[in-house]
Amino acid sequence: MARITNDREEIPAIAWLTTTITLLAAFAAWGQYLQWHLLGLSTYQIFPLLGLLAFSLLWSQYMMLALQKFWQTESEMLKQYFKMTGWAVLATLLMHPTLLIWQLWRDGFGLPPESYIRHFVAPGLGWVAVLGMISLCIFIVYELWRLFGHRSWWRYVVYAADLAMVAVFYHGLRLGDQLQTGWFPVLWICYGTCLIVAIPYLRWDDFKRVQTPKS
Repeated sequence: MARITNDREEIPAIAWLTTTITLLAAFAAWGQYLQWHLLGLSTYQIFPLLGLLAFSLLWSQYMMLALQKFWQTESEMLKQYFKMTGWAVLATLLMHPTLLIWQLWRDGFGLPPESYIRHFVAPGLGWVAVLGMISLCIFIVYELWRLFGHRSWWRYVVYAADLAMVAVFYHGLRLGDQLQTGWFPVLWICYGTCLIVAIPYLRWDDFKRVQTPKS
């Protein structure tokens, strides 16, 4: 049976509106934590914003993929959206740890993971910082989809990226100062709940194809 596609012309507007709202929420939480004293900020104060923005962009992409599948819209309708936000995700993902690594090294604390574990995160949370590093590596590998996305084994990279997304959610929840008090942790939990629903929904058809024996 041919797949029916719908022309939902409003989906690009929904995508950009969702992304804008999540980015503004991240900026508001970051600014509120600093009591809106935004002049003369240190690297340690700036780098968390990049992590919040990266997650917000990634989360918005996942939500739009799920909505696109639910509405069965043509992929071309969000091609420009994913292209632009994809570059923004890559930039913020790279800048978030790079700023921290550079500042810790500059302050004489060495390089990660030791600089994270001994000089930055609370005792017992070093593994959460390392989890973020592993997730970053997975997302960087995922950027090779233009070269290898057609290969049959690429679906395992996609699954790894899904796990990395969940890991980043947990990474932020445990280590993010902006996620310890106030309204933003509640919103963050809502983000996580949406991911728990969206990821299986997005992968279900692929899972069924793998499980169905070939005749």
